[in-house]
Amino acid sequence: MSETVLSMRGVTRDYAVGGAFRKKATLRALRGIDLTVDRGRTLGLVGESGCGKSTLARILLGIEDPTAGTVLVSGRPIQEYERLARARLIQPVFQDPYSSLNPRMSVEAIIGAPLKVRGEGTAASRRARVHEMAGEVGLPRHLVEAYPSQLSGGQRQRVAIARALIGEPEILICDEPTSALDVSVQSQILNLLHRLKQELNLTMILISHNLAVVHHLADEVAVMYLGQIVERGDADAIFERPCHPYSDALLKAVLPPRAGARLPELGLEAEFPSPVNPPSGCAFHPRCPKADALCTEVDPNPAGIDPVFRCHHPNNFGAAAHPTRAAG
Repeated sequence: MSETVLSMRGVTRDYAVGGAFRKKATLRALRGIDLTVDRGRTLGLVGESGCGKSTLARILLGIEDPTAGTVLVSGRPIQEYERLARARLIQPVFQDPYSSLNPRMSVEAIIGAPLKVRGEGTAASRRARVHEMAGEVGLPRHLVEAYPSQLSGGQRQRVAIARALIGEPEILICDEPTSALDVSVQSQILNLLHRLKQELNLTMILISHNLAVVHHLADEVAVMYLGQIVERGDADAIFERPCHPYSDALLKAVLPPRAGARLPELGLEAEFPSPVNPPSGCAFHPRCPKADALCTEVDPNPAGIDPVFRCHHPNNFGAAAHPTRAAG
């Protein structure tokens, strides 16, 4: 029987914007997010820049609190955990490994920092654990004494992954973990994450613009648009047969890997709307080729069982093109 590790109910996040020479307004970055993630599963969060993915990650990491709603980790409200306890439960792997690592600390000090902060073990036992963790992520032993500036991008990301995992967290949040890496290195890091997920029974939230990355790692996918989940379900099902027109457009936006192939036609009618002044009715209706009067007036409630979608006129066809799983 599956065990729910993370549960979000009605999570909303507002920001006050403007002031001085402009009238103050409210920017609603998240609008009633409902999500659950079971132990050992990977949830992929996809959507355009500004849709709320990173805001959701900051709330989970405790950097920000939700304006409304509830976040439960292992059945307990996340606000009830003390800072160190929350850090032990949830750890991040950031997009740029160079900026997320202290350049004045050695690899050994960086990886072992969580253990030192918590006062776990002796200096000798921590050092042994660091060497063990470095081996698990594929770092050669001689690099443990090196500094971030002496490492390649892929090696730095391995350090970041080792630092995140050394405290045995419940949830790993990967925010664009390969986008800052060379293409030749990306598959190595993806395969590393995939292997560690299986070996350690990790629960992961993967935030990425790269749909091929999401399809390779994710068990489930949540598609975000303007602070809402517009479609959620099994990854293979959504990639093969998306219900929401926005999901379909994201899949069609993947460039075909063929020389001379035409750029895809997405059929999106307008620009991404302002979260300060969102459209009435369905937030996607100004850009949707299927929108009608109902869409402009009524915000659709989530429907369906698997996948769950938020649309008055869901697709009954598969995407014309979609990325396939990466090799390995």
